[in-house]
Amino acid sequence: LWVYARDERPWRGTAPPAAHYRFSANRKGEHPHRHLADFKGWMHADGYAGFAELYRTGRIREAPCMAHVRRKFVDLARNRGAPVAREAVERIAALYAVEAEARGQTPEERVRIRQARAKPLFDDLETWLARQSPNIPTGTPLASTTCYARARLARLRPWLDNGTLELYNNTAEHAIRGMALGRKKRFVVGSEAGGATAYTLIETAKLNGVDPRAWLAATLNRIQD
Repeated sequence: LWVYARDERPWRGTAPPAAHYRFSANRKGEHPHRHLADFKGWMHADGYAGFAELYRTGRIREAPCMAHVRRKFVDLARNRGAPVAREAVERIAALYAVEAEARGQTPEERVRIRQARAKPLFDDLETWLARQSPNIPTGTPLASTTCYARARLARLRPWLDNGTLELYNNTAEHAIRGMALGRKKRFVVGSEAGGATAYTLIETAKLNGVDPRAWLAATLNRIQD
């Protein structure tokens, strides 16, 4: 299940928020390549290798997700008590705090806040991770997580200069979360296209502050007309 979401409210954009779902029989990169054949612009996403071909075309620019970086460190801090992971989470939390202040501001104001307060934290995080890497045993979960984080941070740097970009991809993460949590209870859908359409309408209603249950009931009552 793929989801493509848009939410411009954090930077006062005028387009209404929306989520669009697509089903496929497998997780090959050919599917997003086909879904986004006509799209040009920035795309927030995780580090899934299947997106690499999209970025190579040049018409889609990558904006990595800090939430995925943070999540890996959080898991290590909780399960293994790794001091480096704990400090990484604290440093990322400081960036989150700055971003919370910038949320809802104009793109220009968001850039001003980020340059003044987030950039020093971002630069220091990159430098600190580079210093930690030689001291982390190769092949360990912490080593792979640190390597992942450094690669994501290098590609996330445009976020500091572009007020329409986000620090994390939470809009899409929230849009897919319900399906991930309930997938063991919902094995069957009438058709791929029908299921994707239903998910699209329901999640878009939620993003716009509309009760999806009430909206769907009203729609089904009136659809014959």
